[in-house]
Amino acid sequence: MIPEVRFHSALKYNLLGMKTVQRLEQVVVSLLFVAGFTMNSAAARESGNLMVGWASVSITPDKPVALAGQMYTRVSKSVRDPVTATVLALETKGSAADQAILISCDLVSIVPEIEQELQRRVRERLPDFDSSKLFLNATHTHTAPETRDGRYQIPPGVMQPAEYRTFAADRIAGAVFEAWNGRKPGGVSWALGHAVVGHNRRAIYQDGSARMYGKTDRPDFRALEGYEDHGLEMLFLWDAQDKLSGIAINIACPSQVLESQLYISADFWHEVRTLIKKQFSENLFVFPMTGAAGDQSPHFLFRRRAEERLRERLGVSQTEEIAHRIVNAVNYVLPAVRKDIRHAVPFVHKVEELSLPVRKITAEETAAAKQEYERLSKLPETERSRYVLLNRSRDVMERYEKQSKEPFYKMKLHAIRLGDIAIATNPFELFLDYGIQIKARSQAEQTFVVQLAGGGTYLPTEKAVAGGHYGAEAASNLVGPEGGQVLVDRTVDTINSMWK
Repeated sequence: MIPEVRFHSALKYNLLGMKTVQRLEQVVVSLLFVAGFTMNSAAARESGNLMVGWASVSITPDKPVALAGQMYTRVSKSVRDPVTATVLALETKGSAADQAILISCDLVSIVPEIEQELQRRVRERLPDFDSSKLFLNATHTHTAPETRDGRYQIPPGVMQPAEYRTFAADRIAGAVFEAWNGRKPGGVSWALGHAVVGHNRRAIYQDGSARMYGKTDRPDFRALEGYEDHGLEMLFLWDAQDKLSGIAINIACPSQVLESQLYISADFWHEVRTLIKKQFSENLFVFPMTGAAGDQSPHFLFRRRAEERLRERLGVSQTEEIAHRIVNAVNYVLPAVRKDIRHAVPFVHKVEELSLPVRKITAEETAAAKQEYERLSKLPETERSRYVLLNRSRDVMERYEKQSKEPFYKMKLHAIRLGDIAIATNPFELFLDYGIQIKARSQAEQTFVVQLAGGGTYLPTEKAVAGGHYGAEAASNLVGPEGGQVLVDRTVDTINSMWK
């Protein structure tokens, strides 16, 4: 819109003749029109026509596997529902050309072996794609196959992690090629919704100590340690005819309602997919993203009985209840996002390597780990958590010995600008406060913080480290609060650089 041009009346008639003033007004308006056109043209050049490709594949194994996520070995006895990998391929062409392949997996974490294998296959099969711009993120379901070697004592006859990694990489690679080769002109819109899913899972007591899943009916219980974020960052993808093709949903909660079961399951994301497909189409894609949620979970530390009673009355499970809340949020914003579909948007994908200072192991922590290792070594081998806990204690002792030679943890940061939203990844179970800092300081209208785009450990805050216990003690962290702040600052700088 060209601004109205006004001259002070006294100057107009006393200093200049009528015709001169009219001519001057015409010249100024013309110049403003040209300037406005130039700015609009520049903005258009910064945007590119969006190309979108989708694919989804089951990565459910065809034999028993060790299930990831607990402190003891669990072997799957059945499949409750499939675990899947969903692929979203994005590209713009022209002067604003960029590209990305995003892969969401129903796994507890993403090990480097799978990502590196996929990037190798992409380099061989998709020469027009920059393989460094492919990344995976995990939903953190605790009823999915274990992908890490040496985590558990896995009995003979059960699929080993290395075998499963090959199986999963084969399946995911096929979906990657399908999504990239099938990309078509599309559109995008976004919205913020709300759904109560995640809850802070660390209880604080009178003496200042904290405990993950600590009891809240104790007389010395004082508070939950941190904030809860019930916002849903939602990204809607459309085809050339403005028909909905898929939804990416970013929520600050891992999918671990069913975490101790002996079957394979995608947890509440299965119910979310089922409800959305039933409402829209079996061909609609759902792309889960877990936000910063290292101190969050779908479990209740209080009001548990009231929640259970309500679900009994409604006749739904906890995973179904969560799914209804998420889908209700989608439906609430849908009329608004249908009115704001954009087919040409700014699209930038930056990949950076960050070096974060490792969490220093103290001599006292090392001595405690050694003492714990000796205690565990005396337990019978049938003790369920003995093997995992021995590894944790050994890891602390080894890190103490090499931390002066290896002072940094290296990670890949993917930062994407798509229209007015930003997506930023990290490999950790990142405590929520870090995600809030990133969102608050980001210049994007909405910021999707995506954790577990890698196999990193918990990254706790200073107050969590002070409180101690699982998730915040040395054995749980490769990187501590100092590195967490570096991660926040570098992520914010990278996001905001895409808005300059």
